[in-house]
Amino acid sequence: MDIGGLHFTFFNIAVFAVALFLLAGVYSFIRQGLKGAALIVLFLAGLAFAGGVMWL
Repeated sequence: MDIGGLHFTFFNIAVFAVALFLLAGVYSFIRQGLKGAALIVLFLAGLAFAGGVMWL
């Protein structure tokens, strides 16, 4: 699928979905007061998002 000159595949969208799932985990950890775990998961979400962008 081409959007704005970028070719999106199933795998790109799946990696972005993983990043969104991890961001939901960050929100959950912050609500529970686990800021250290939230930072680790936020870092992993950033890596997943960067991987999705690099795959484009």
